[in-house]
Amino acid sequence: MPSLHEIQTRFARALFGQDPTALAGYIVDGAIDAQRCLDVYAGNVHQNLCEALGAVFPVISCLVGQRFFDATAGRYIRACPSTSGDIQRFGQSFPDFLAQFEPAAGLRYLPDVARLEWLMHEAFHAADAAPLTLDRLATLGTLAEAEATCLQLRLAPACRLLASPFPVLRIWQSNQPDAEEDAEIDAGSGGDWLLVRRSGFAVEAQSLEVGEYAMLEALHGGAALEPAYRQALQVAPDFALAGFLERRILDATIHDFEVRAA
Repeated sequence: MPSLHEIQTRFARALFGQDPTALAGYIVDGAIDAQRCLDVYAGNVHQNLCEALGAVFPVISCLVGQRFFDATAGRYIRACPSTSGDIQRFGQSFPDFLAQFEPAAGLRYLPDVARLEWLMHEAFHAADAAPLTLDRLATLGTLAEAEATCLQLRLAPACRLLASPFPVLRIWQSNQPDAEEDAEIDAGSGGDWLLVRRSGFAVEAQSLEVGEYAMLEALHGGAALEPAYRQALQVAPDFALAGFLERRILDATIHDFEVRAA
C-alpha cells in the first residue's frame, strides 16, 4: 500500500505532465473517464497558475505579447511546478527561467524587468514594520564611540534592491496603463540601481545613485554602519552619510538598529 506522500507525489507528477501515467490504477473510473477528469483538473490548475503569473508580471506580458507570455508560462509551470500552498509565492524563479529561455534570448533586458516586478510583488506582501520613534532615535546619542562603530541599521522588511545593466525602471514605467506615450527606450542606454519599497499600500521603485545603492546593499547584507559607509565611499567618494541617514530614517527605509558585539 503506497504512503500518502507517494500518492501525492504521483499526483503532482501527473498534474504537471512529468509522468501522465503516474496515477494509473489509483483513480477509479466513474461516469467520466478517470484520465479525462484528471486532464480537466490539470487544465484548471494550469490556467490558475498562468493567471497568477500574469498578475505578478504584467509588464513582461505587455513586452512579449499575451500569446507568447501564455506559452512561456506553460513551459515554466511544467519546468518549475509550484512547491508552496501559497500561490503568492509562485513565480520567484520566473526571472531566472527567462534568462535561460532560448525563444526570449533576443530580449536581454527581460529577466531584469521580471526581477523588478517580482521584487515589487514581494514588497507588497512583506510584513509591516513600525518606523523609528523619537525616543528610540534619542538612544543613538547615548552610544559610546566603540558601540557606534558596531551599529547595525536594519532595513524595513518591505525594502528590496535591484542593480541592472539595463534601464529597467524606464522600461517598466513606459509599459504602465497610464504611460503618456510609447517612448522608444534604448536598452543599452545605461543601467539602474533601484530601491523597491512599500509605503502604506503603494509600492514604488526609486532610482538611486551608486553610492546610496552600495550603502543600502551593505546594510541589507548585515554590515555594520562603518564598513557599509566605507563600501559606499569606494564607489562614490563624495557620498554624504548624514543626508542619507536623514532621508532613509524619515521615509522608514531604515526602521530599526542594534549594536552588535565587536
